[in-house]
Amino acid sequence: MYRLKYATSGVFKYITLLLGAFVALVPIVVVLFASLKTNKEYGSTGPLTPPESWTNFANYTKAFVEGKMLLGFGNTVFIVVVSIIGASLIGSMIAYVLNRFKFRGSKLLMGAFLLATLIPSVTTQVATFRIINAFHLVDTRFAPILLYLGTDIIAVYIFLQFLDTISESLDESAMLDGASYFTIYGRIILPLLAPAIVTVIIIKGVNVYNDFYTPFLYMPSEELQVISTALYKFKGPYGSQWEVICAAIMITIVPILIAFISLQKYIYNGFAQGSEK
Repeated sequence: MYRLKYATSGVFKYITLLLGAFVALVPIVVVLFASLKTNKEYGSTGPLTPPESWTNFANYTKAFVEGKMLLGFGNTVFIVVVSIIGASLIGSMIAYVLNRFKFRGSKLLMGAFLLATLIPSVTTQVATFRIINAFHLVDTRFAPILLYLGTDIIAVYIFLQFLDTISESLDESAMLDGASYFTIYGRIILPLLAPAIVTVIIIKGVNVYNDFYTPFLYMPSEELQVISTALYKFKGPYGSQWEVICAAIMITIVPILIAFISLQKYIYNGFAQGSEK
């Protein structure tokens, strides 16, 4: 009886996993097939019908060159790199202060971080836009960077959980040798936070890479388009050419897919280690 229940639960588990993988992969397969079809072929075949030629990259060329996807990639890479480096440093500093220093108001500060995540961002957009405009940063790359530098509560919690695993005796030994707090943070704490930093960088990088609203609102110029706004602008000149739009979607998906597959072990390990106390 026990073996029957165990076997049934195992079968159910794998069926569920296969079903989930199928649901996740079918849309990507449909877009991939469409991106390799001609306009005539796209209109005369079904969504799951493979393309006649697997080497038809004309749609990718048109999307990449005429759609200015290269410009979008350049702006996106610059914004992502600056934002995640700054956010990781700021987040780790905040976590270091909250973890190592006991002061009045520390719990209130953590509550403020949590409260900020509960407030719908759309309710603060008018005030945020006026602040960014007052700094004359609208229609520049530094407008979204400044907004992305704000550290979210998830990053702070990840750093806090990792800091709990780092013994405070290391700080005390360094202080006995005459090290300052900045030296302790830079030479001891920061290197030991490498797994947490990788996890935060991946999570933050994916969010910044996929964000559409912030670049669309604060960088309306065409020369400042990022990958998400460049894809949005395809609905104009290529509104009826769905095969070109699908090629642009695949160009957008491929980098983040490669990054996730290559670094997924760091994501899982980071969350697993960060959850341990």
